[in-house]
Amino acid sequence: MTHPDTYILNATSPSRLGTVDVVTRYLREQGCYVADMQTFDDARAGQFFIRAEFRRPQEQAFDEEAFRSGFAGRAADFDMEWRLTDRSRKPNVVILVSKFDHCLNDLLYRYRTGQLAIEIPAIISNHPDLQRLADWHHIPFYHLPVTPETKAEQEAQMWDIIRESEAELVVLARYMQVLSPELCTRLEGWAINIHHSLLPGFKGAMPYHQAYQKGVKLVGATAHYINDDLDEGPIITQGIQPVDHSHYPEDLVAKGRDVECITLARAIQYHIEQRVFMYQGKTVVLGS
Repeated sequence: MTHPDTYILNATSPSRLGTVDVVTRYLREQGCYVADMQTFDDARAGQFFIRAEFRRPQEQAFDEEAFRSGFAGRAADFDMEWRLTDRSRKPNVVILVSKFDHCLNDLLYRYRTGQLAIEIPAIISNHPDLQRLADWHHIPFYHLPVTPETKAEQEAQMWDIIRESEAELVVLARYMQVLSPELCTRLEGWAINIHHSLLPGFKGAMPYHQAYQKGVKLVGATAHYINDDLDEGPIITQGIQPVDHSHYPEDLVAKGRDVECITLARAIQYHIEQRVFMYQGKTVVLGS
């Protein structure tokens, strides 16, 4: 349960003596109570990461701008990059989807029940199939069909909706289109994709049927930030599910979909809780 007056301060800086102290001392001076804190020092890279979840003081007014201004000077002494987030604020999330409904349905359930503290101002799809699901949740649904000839125009429309929705995160909930390099660049660091993860890696059509033929023993999923390398973006989290010889291809598909739902929701949760740091092309996830 999250206290209603909770804020998150997360920061990264070069590894130096006093990096924890500069955060905790300032919070103490402001009368803030630290409810949760995680740190990580990357000894190889010489980079320090910290996430502090704190409650603002109850006996006095909390001036967020004054807090920011005061901490900025302290942080500058440590070459610290930082951000302050009000834990109660729900970010706008735009969801992209095609025909598969399992991830979308799971996210909408978590949204409806409050498990995911987000707002969903728009769902965008290149197919009309999931219109009724969006309508049931009273969420605007945009059907933007795409062909190779209309891809640039369709992505321009998509980008306009994302901007007009004031989205802070874009989620590809099994959106089965490859985004252009231009759109990937625009969305880098704030768009999450989900896809299956099988060992060995089975690509192309019907990967679960290929896995069945090889007697695969694990199915899984990977949630990552998108970039211009297809399914190669910085990984946020992964999930696995054991399987065995008794699982036919249809069973593997079902297991895989379950893992995809859980893994995608977990990645979104980490992102909105400000647990994810991007550094040197990979992620550091604190308190996962």
